[in-house]
Amino acid sequence: MNTNSIFYSVLVFLFFMGCQSQKRPIKSKSEFQAQQNSFFKDASKSPLKSKDLKVFEGLDFFPIDSLFVVKAQLMRTPDSSFFEMKTTTDRVTKERVFGVLSFTISDLIYKLNVYQGKPDSDSEVDSDYLFLPFLDATNGETTYGGGRYIDLSIPEGNQIMIDFNSSYNPYCAYNEKYSCPIVPRENYVPLEIKAGVKRFKKH
Repeated sequence: MNTNSIFYSVLVFLFFMGCQSQKRPIKSKSEFQAQQNSFFKDASKSPLKSKDLKVFEGLDFFPIDSLFVVKAQLMRTPDSSFFEMKTTTDRVTKERVFGVLSFTISDLIYKLNVYQGKPDSDSEVDSDYLFLPFLDATNGETTYGGGRYIDLSIPEGNQIMIDFNSSYNPYCAYNEKYSCPIVPRENYVPLEIKAGVKRFKKH
């Protein structure tokens, strides 16, 4: 190999390595985590501030833990009225308690209200969507102080699976410009739920 060929090979190698070093691997270990990280990395959708997006390498998650995948009994409350759920801004959302979820973790029974939003008069989008906001003993320590959310769907029967490994932070945990529903105090679980997304470390 002549000198020119060696020099060209070195240049190609250095260019390749430089491109590789600029690609920040996104950390994820489950489909939910991969979806979250993909969404947050997308500048057209991400709730992250631009300065945080520039250095984003993936959200911090607790290890997947089957202890926090539970089958809950759903006691529906069909006569409940819609109320104004407060948010982190002056905006309010119209919600009603769709039912009460009862589940067991480590032989202890817990209960959480699950909410259904009032559909817009012009649309019935997400008519099967249920909103499960909750607080737990990790808030303000390893998780966001305002609690976390889980998305659910109305089941056919009276049982529903809750996977706390898929719990996520409200957008206002990343950017104060967002308006996020405030978790009702009655949805506090006196337990460290070490599953799902951890507190975001801002830059």
